[in-house]
Amino acid sequence: MKKIITVLLTGLLLVTVIAGCGAASGSTASTGGGGKAKILLIMNDVTDTFRGQLADAVTSAATSSGATVDLVETGGSVEMEAELVATAASKGYTAIILRPSDASTALQMNVAAGNLPIIYVNNQPSDEHLTADKYIYAGSSEEQAGQLQAEYVLKKLGNPSSLNVIIFEGEQGHSATIGRTNAVVKTLKENGCNATYVFKDYANWSDAEAEYKLGIFMKTGQSVDAVFCNNDTMALGVISGMKKYGLDYTKIPVCGVDATADGCESISSGEMAFTVLQSAAGQGASAVKAAIALGSGGTIEGIDYATEDHKCIYVPFEAVDASNVSQYK
Repeated sequence: MKKIITVLLTGLLLVTVIAGCGAASGSTASTGGGGKAKILLIMNDVTDTFRGQLADAVTSAATSSGATVDLVETGGSVEMEAELVATAASKGYTAIILRPSDASTALQMNVAAGNLPIIYVNNQPSDEHLTADKYIYAGSSEEQAGQLQAEYVLKKLGNPSSLNVIIFEGEQGHSATIGRTNAVVKTLKENGCNATYVFKDYANWSDAEAEYKLGIFMKTGQSVDAVFCNNDTMALGVISGMKKYGLDYTKIPVCGVDATADGCESISSGEMAFTVLQSAAGQGASAVKAAIALGSGGTIEGIDYATEDHKCIYVPFEAVDASNVSQYK
């Protein structure tokens, strides 16, 4: 994949954007061919397991559709992202797929893009910065992931009236961190479980940070009944720490998100209890379909899981535990 290093600034125009992702629709896509589509894929990095899979999925889907895609890694530089977005039209791109380092910069990116559509991925901007068939989000509903985790734990532990809970969160301010964490809290409460959050901290998607912070928790002398992690990598770090500190992960369920190869192997080995498949292939394919359709002046109507207001595409999460993990390895 070609690396792009030329970046220029352009003038900005004031735009107004409208809020609200509506209910999802699951009809069959009809986006036409992508032979004339030229897509700029901007990622902060692809070293993270899921982001790497997502970038590969976008490239594969574009190739299959006959579209051209160029990948740029920005190293988390918002300034570089804005400059690349601003110059994309002059480079002949018809659409942009952007994983923003900071989702709160979406308005700036929308302005910089001019007439080019942006398909945001893996870090959802607020609804007020999405516009139907113009600036959209293609991913999964983060709340569904947290809900599935909490429902699994409640069922596994016999619908307890109270629990001591640890939550290891991802990157501060990230839409997945917020959505997944809030949904765990909400689902436990709505099901009559009085949860005590004995430890809750950011571990930044890192196994090493999760293991280190589990060690901090152990110094408090408190007990724990379940551990919720915003991704599999942190869950694996927790498992490593539990082995070190003598905690029984067969009785204290540890839940992750992403259904990575390592996460699924851990479940198969009787360590992690649960994960949720976030389909990189599904999200990547949806983003490319949207880029081809919007880049040619069309809409996302007819793309699987597009919301009724044409602002989001939500690929469903899938629950994975010991009973079905073999299907995901």
